[in-house]
Amino acid sequence: MARYLAGRVGQALLLLLGVSLITFVLLYVMPADPARQIAGRSATAETVQVIREQLGLDQPLHVQYGRYLSGLAQLDLGRSYAQKTEVSEIVAARLPASLLLMMAAIACELLMGVAIGVVAAVKRGSRLDNASMVASFVGVSTPQFVAAMLLLYVFAVRLDWFPVGGYGEARHLVLPALTLGLLGAGWYARMVRSCLIDVFTQDYIRTARAKGAPEWRVLLVHALRNALLPIVAMIGIDVGLFMSGAVVVESVFGWPGIGQLAWQAIQQVDIPIIMGVTLVAAVAIILGNLLADVVAPFVDPRIKLRTAP
Repeated sequence: MARYLAGRVGQALLLLLGVSLITFVLLYVMPADPARQIAGRSATAETVQVIREQLGLDQPLHVQYGRYLSGLAQLDLGRSYAQKTEVSEIVAARLPASLLLMMAAIACELLMGVAIGVVAAVKRGSRLDNASMVASFVGVSTPQFVAAMLLLYVFAVRLDWFPVGGYGEARHLVLPALTLGLLGAGWYARMVRSCLIDVFTQDYIRTARAKGAPEWRVLLVHALRNALLPIVAMIGIDVGLFMSGAVVVESVFGWPGIGQLAWQAIQQVDIPIIMGVTLVAAVAIILGNLLADVVAPFVDPRIKLRTAP
């Protein structure tokens, strides 16, 4: 295990280096000028040039990137152009909200997706199965903005069960998490149904039934456990996606997470924050996939963690 983790850490460092380089180059060649954004539209060319020199934006790409890597090696993500604050402090202040939304959203999509997938697989070919798959297709096809606005209108405006937006109480979390959960549940439902249908054809399932095992035991103990491996992998991916990809949902509900921070930084051309959020998202994806790899052997003991030769 230690050797495997050491190998994954090495791969993660190389991946983060690649992500930082690609992001830095893209930000360097984009037409927007951070110095002009800070100085304002009415600023003179001389003022913009002074700001550019103060920020080091007048230096070549390799010099700027080398300076950034030097700070990154000391866990220094730089200083925000717009907020005049350390990026690490800004990101750390937004992380709890993003982590809370991520965990709630994954719990919602798992509860709904696995339940729908199991029912659809057990009732394969029935009207209930067809209705479940249609519902899952609608779920994965619905834009986040549309789903968020519909939930807001029904549960916040018409029924007044939940607040329109905000952060700090459990009721503020329900609608954002439910929005992400509804959209993600469709993928889980389709995956669980497909995996269970495949597992039901295996010899050990027929053997368990031939020995007189109750159908609930065949489903929960023998079939569902072996169908969960793809779900574990999907959870690992969702960890990274929800840490940075919930921009629309966070904006609609006023949720102060990493996604909303990234959108604000893009509007302000705040390069240090964009770089910081990108790296945090990359770390989340790496940790999510690593967690999925570590959990997989406990779900299926036949899986062994191997290091590259």
